[in-house]
Amino acid sequence: MSTIEPNFSFWDCGEYISSAVKLEVTHAPGAALFQIVGAVAAIFALGKGENYSIVINAMSALFSAFTILFLFWTITHFVRRLLNKDFEEVTKHQEISILFAGAVGALCFTFSDTFWFSAVEGEVYSMASMFIALLVWLITKWENEYQAADSERWIILIFFVLGLSVGVHMMCMLAVPAVCLVYYARNYKFTWKNFIWANLITLGILIIVFKIIFPVIMTMFG
Repeated sequence: MSTIEPNFSFWDCGEYISSAVKLEVTHAPGAALFQIVGAVAAIFALGKGENYSIVINAMSALFSAFTILFLFWTITHFVRRLLNKDFEEVTKHQEISILFAGAVGALCFTFSDTFWFSAVEGEVYSMASMFIALLVWLITKWENEYQAADSERWIILIFFVLGLSVGVHMMCMLAVPAVCLVYYARNYKFTWKNFIWANLITLGILIIVFKIIFPVIMTMFG
């Protein structure tokens, strides 16, 4: 928080901050959810114009912090899977190793140049990164319970979050391949044929979304 921009960076940040405060239209394809959340954050500026940039930048820092939290949880999940251990089977030394691996991975991403600069300015990328990290973490939650009768609730939540995420940035769709492949790995035995089919289906989903669903929605409401 101590390194956030005091006003705005000289690119899209000024546009996003002003459009969030006034709920105005940004450049295509827009970022409706970012603007709505930004408008809520702008309340904390207490009507002082010089504070709007600060609260929106602080909002980005907050979403970036959640990104690192979800990343940490995801890394610890996969490291535990590499050890082929359930939660109750992990020894104390293994638990420390798992937590250390998660901390190292999350902190390396925290202090990376691109992520840090996105985290301290009023742009959509910090919130988009949070959604990507959240989506990947949610599929790990499903993977933990995939044999349970109500495990599909995580899949429903993933679809809901994915729908919200495109109101921030299209880059959130990058989480779709990871989600699909984890789902495939847990439900189907690995063969090259199945693996190729899983990738083709994933590609098909992205094509349908970008070439059919999005254009139709834009035509209807654009």
